[in-house]
Amino acid sequence: MQIQVSVSDGVPIYHQIISQVRYLIAAGRLQPGEELPPIRVLAEQLTVNPNTVARAYLELERAGIVTKRHGSGTYVSEARSSISQKEKTKILAKRIDALLTEARHLDVDLSEVIKLMREREQVMDEEVTK
Repeated sequence: MQIQVSVSDGVPIYHQIISQVRYLIAAGRLQPGEELPPIRVLAEQLTVNPNTVARAYLELERAGIVTKRHGSGTYVSEARSSISQKEKTKILAKRIDALLTEARHLDVDLSEVIKLMREREQVMDEEVTK
């Protein structure tokens, strides 16, 4: 499971972990029943306090996205095998917000961002057909 956190973007680290786990599930990179890394292991990988990872896992559990099996670990919930369109839109909206904020900081207007997105989509489509 590949998660990266940034202390400089102003988003609490546990929120970053939650968002990325949701994204990995929505993208199909984490499957129902798949085990998440143990709290201590993920905390070491991210060089964060284990309590931060524990808080993220607790929030994911409360949302029904993961389940804890006492003494066994934390797993992607079978009940949340597919994420609703509303959840997918929410995930993408956060990523778009970050992109637009960065574009504003770089003084790049929306039409240029859209043009770049279309170009990148075309490149990705070409790579898939190869």
